[in-house]
Amino acid sequence: MLGSITPLGERSRGMSWPVTVAAFAVGAVAAGALAGGLLGALGALLGLRETAALAVLAASSAGGLALDLRRGGRRLPGPRRQVDERWLHRYRGWVYGVGFGFQLGAGVLTVVTTSAVYLMLLAAFLSGSWESGAVIGVIFGAARAASLLPGRRVRSPAAVVAIDGRLRRLEAPARRLTAAAVACVFAASLVLAVL
Repeated sequence: MLGSITPLGERSRGMSWPVTVAAFAVGAVAAGALAGGLLGALGALLGLRETAALAVLAASSAGGLALDLRRGGRRLPGPRRQVDERWLHRYRGWVYGVGFGFQLGAGVLTVVTTSAVYLMLLAAFLSGSWESGAVIGVIFGAARAASLLPGRRVRSPAAVVAIDGRLRRLEAPARRLTAAAVACVFAASLVLAVL
Protein backbone atom coordinates (compact mmCIF):
# COMPACT_ATOMS: atom_id res chain seq x y z
CA MET A 1 0.00 0.00 0.00
CA LEU A 2 2.69 2.53 0.94
CA GLY A 3 4.34 1.82 -2.40
CA SER A 4 1.12 3.02 -4.04
CA ILE A 5 1.32 6.46 -2.45
CA THR A 6 4.01 7.95 -4.65
CA PRO A 7 3.92 10.97 -6.96
CA LEU A 8 3.42 8.54 -9.86
CA GLY A 9 0.60 6.65 -8.15
CA GLU A 10 -1.16 9.79 -6.99
CA ARG A 11 -0.89 11.40 -10.43
CA SER A 12 -2.38 8.26 -12.03
CA ARG A 13 -5.41 8.59 -9.75
CA GLY A 14 -5.70 12.34 -10.33
CA MET A 15 -4.61 13.14 -6.78
CA SER A 16 -1.92 15.33 -5.29
CA TRP A 17 0.99 13.53 -3.59
CA PRO A 18 1.76 16.41 -1.16
CA VAL A 19 -1.89 16.59 -0.08
CA THR A 20 -2.16 12.82 0.43
CA VAL A 21 1.14 12.68 2.35
CA ALA A 22 0.16 15.64 4.54
CA ALA A 23 -3.18 13.94 5.29
CA PHE A 24 -1.36 10.68 6.03
CA ALA A 25 0.94 12.50 8.45
CA VAL A 26 -1.99 14.19 10.19
CA GLY A 27 -3.75 10.83 10.58
CA ALA A 28 -0.65 9.02 11.82
CA VAL A 29 0.34 11.70 14.34
CA ALA A 30 -3.25 12.11 15.58
CA ALA A 31 -3.66 8.36 16.07
CA GLY A 32 -0.31 8.12 17.84
CA ALA A 33 -1.19 11.03 20.13
CA LEU A 34 -4.63 9.58 20.86
CA ALA A 35 -3.38 6.06 21.58
CA GLY A 36 -0.43 7.29 23.62
CA GLY A 37 -2.47 9.83 25.55
CA LEU A 38 -5.21 7.33 26.41
CA LEU A 39 -2.68 4.72 27.50
CA GLY A 40 -0.77 7.28 29.57
CA ALA A 41 -4.01 8.31 31.28
CA LEU A 42 -4.81 4.65 32.03
CA GLY A 43 -1.30 4.18 33.36
CA ALA A 44 -1.83 7.10 35.71
CA LEU A 45 -4.71 5.18 37.27
CA LEU A 46 -2.38 2.26 37.99
CA GLY A 47 0.15 4.53 39.65
CA LEU A 48 3.21 2.31 39.27
CA ARG A 49 6.40 3.55 40.84
CA GLU A 50 9.11 4.51 38.39
CA THR A 51 11.32 1.57 39.34
CA ALA A 52 8.50 -0.92 38.84
CA ALA A 53 7.56 0.67 35.49
CA LEU A 54 11.16 0.42 34.30
CA ALA A 55 11.38 -3.22 35.42
CA VAL A 56 8.20 -4.02 33.48
CA LEU A 57 9.59 -2.25 30.42
CA ALA A 58 12.90 -4.14 30.73
CA ALA A 59 11.20 -7.52 31.04
CA SER A 60 8.82 -6.75 28.18
CA SER A 61 11.59 -5.57 25.89
CA ALA A 62 13.56 -8.76 26.61
CA GLY A 63 10.51 -10.82 25.68
CA GLY A 64 9.89 -8.67 22.64
CA LEU A 65 13.47 -9.05 21.50
CA ALA A 66 13.15 -12.82 21.76
CA LEU A 67 10.01 -12.70 19.63
CA ASP A 68 11.65 -10.37 17.12
CA LEU A 69 14.52 -12.81 16.78
CA ARG A 70 11.91 -15.56 16.31
CA ARG A 71 13.16 -17.64 19.22
CA GLY A 72 11.16 -20.85 19.52
CA GLY A 73 9.33 -20.19 16.24
CA ARG A 74 6.93 -17.78 17.92
CA ARG A 75 5.29 -14.98 15.94
CA LEU A 76 4.15 -11.65 17.25
CA PRO A 77 0.48 -11.56 18.18
CA GLY A 78 -1.75 -9.10 16.44
CA PRO A 79 -3.92 -8.53 13.42
CA ARG A 80 -3.00 -10.06 10.07
CA ARG A 81 -4.71 -7.39 8.01
CA GLN A 82 -3.37 -4.47 6.04
CA VAL A 83 -5.15 -1.30 5.07
CA ASP A 84 -7.85 -1.67 2.43
CA GLU A 85 -6.21 -0.82 -0.90
CA ARG A 86 -9.63 -0.43 -2.51
CA TRP A 87 -9.76 2.96 -0.77
CA LEU A 88 -7.17 4.18 -3.29
CA HIS A 89 -9.81 4.03 -6.03
CA ARG A 90 -12.90 4.89 -3.98
CA TYR A 91 -11.89 8.02 -2.09
CA ARG A 92 -10.00 11.23 -2.55
CA GLY A 93 -6.32 11.28 -1.63
CA TRP A 94 -6.76 13.19 1.59
CA VAL A 95 -9.43 10.72 2.76
CA TYR A 96 -7.35 7.59 2.26
CA GLY A 97 -4.30 9.52 3.44
CA VAL A 98 -5.91 10.26 6.80
CA GLY A 99 -7.42 6.77 7.02
CA PHE A 100 -4.24 4.89 6.21
CA GLY A 101 -2.18 7.20 8.41
CA PHE A 102 -4.56 6.75 11.33
CA GLN A 103 -4.43 2.96 11.07
CA LEU A 104 -0.64 2.90 10.95
CA GLY A 105 -0.20 5.61 13.59
CA ALA A 106 -2.33 3.69 16.08
CA GLY A 107 0.19 0.87 15.80
CA VAL A 108 -2.00 -2.19 16.23
CA LEU A 109 -4.76 -1.81 13.64
CA THR A 110 -2.67 -3.47 10.93
CA VAL A 111 0.03 -6.17 10.84
CA VAL A 112 2.56 -5.75 13.64
CA THR A 113 6.02 -6.75 12.44
CA THR A 114 8.12 -5.80 15.45
CA SER A 115 7.75 -5.80 19.20
CA ALA A 116 8.85 -2.15 19.15
CA VAL A 117 5.22 -1.26 18.35
CA TYR A 118 4.00 -2.95 21.51
CA LEU A 119 6.87 -1.46 23.51
CA MET A 120 5.85 2.02 22.37
CA LEU A 121 2.31 1.43 23.60
CA LEU A 122 3.60 -0.05 26.85
CA ALA A 123 5.98 2.88 27.36
CA ALA A 124 3.06 5.29 26.87
CA PHE A 125 1.06 3.35 29.47
CA LEU A 126 3.96 3.14 31.91
CA SER A 127 4.68 6.86 31.56
CA GLY A 128 1.73 7.35 33.88
CA SER A 129 0.59 10.61 32.32
CA TRP A 130 -1.52 11.45 29.32
CA GLU A 131 0.92 14.20 28.31
CA SER A 132 3.96 11.92 28.25
CA GLY A 133 1.98 9.15 26.60
CA ALA A 134 0.80 11.57 23.91
CA VAL A 135 4.36 12.72 23.23
CA ILE A 136 5.49 9.11 22.86
CA GLY A 137 2.58 8.49 20.49
CA VAL A 138 3.29 11.63 18.45
CA ILE A 139 6.90 10.56 17.92
CA PHE A 140 5.74 7.09 16.85
CA GLY A 141 3.10 8.53 14.51
CA ALA A 142 5.63 10.91 12.95
CA ALA A 143 8.01 8.01 12.35
CA ARG A 144 5.18 6.10 10.67
CA ALA A 145 4.36 9.14 8.54
CA ALA A 146 7.99 9.34 7.41
CA SER A 147 7.58 5.91 5.81
CA LEU A 148 6.10 7.60 2.73
CA LEU A 149 9.11 9.82 2.12
CA PRO A 150 11.30 7.25 0.30
CA GLY A 151 8.71 7.25 -2.49
CA ARG A 152 8.91 10.99 -3.06
CA ARG A 153 11.02 10.63 -6.23
CA VAL A 154 8.93 7.90 -7.86
CA ARG A 155 7.71 9.43 -11.09
CA SER A 156 8.08 6.52 -13.52
CA PRO A 157 7.41 2.76 -13.57
CA ALA A 158 11.18 2.14 -13.60
CA ALA A 159 11.48 4.17 -10.38
CA VAL A 160 8.79 1.96 -8.78
CA VAL A 161 10.84 -1.14 -9.60
CA ALA A 162 14.03 0.52 -8.34
CA ILE A 163 12.57 1.62 -5.01
CA ASP A 164 10.90 -1.76 -4.51
CA GLY A 165 14.26 -3.46 -4.93
CA ARG A 166 15.95 -0.97 -2.62
CA LEU A 167 13.33 -1.49 0.09
CA ARG A 168 13.63 -5.28 -0.20
CA ARG A 169 17.41 -5.02 0.24
CA LEU A 170 16.93 -2.81 3.30
CA GLU A 171 14.38 -5.12 4.96
CA ALA A 172 16.90 -7.36 6.76
CA PRO A 173 19.12 -4.47 7.93
CA ALA A 174 16.01 -2.63 9.14
CA ARG A 175 14.95 -5.68 11.17
CA ARG A 176 18.42 -5.86 12.72
CA LEU A 177 18.37 -2.14 13.50
CA THR A 178 14.94 -2.44 15.12
CA ALA A 179 16.11 -5.42 17.19
CA ALA A 180 19.14 -3.38 18.26
CA ALA A 181 16.83 -0.53 19.30
CA VAL A 182 14.69 -2.94 21.35
CA ALA A 183 17.89 -4.28 22.95
CA CYS A 184 18.85 -0.70 23.84
CA VAL A 185 15.44 -0.17 25.46
CA PHE A 186 16.04 -3.35 27.46
CA ALA A 187 19.51 -2.26 28.57
CA ALA A 188 18.53 1.32 29.40
CA SER A 189 15.38 0.40 31.32
CA LEU A 190 17.22 -2.33 33.22
CA VAL A 191 20.05 0.02 34.21
CA LEU A 192 17.62 2.77 35.23
CA ALA A 193 15.51 0.31 37.23
CA VAL A 194 18.56 -0.83 39.17
CA LEU A 195 19.97 2.66 39.84
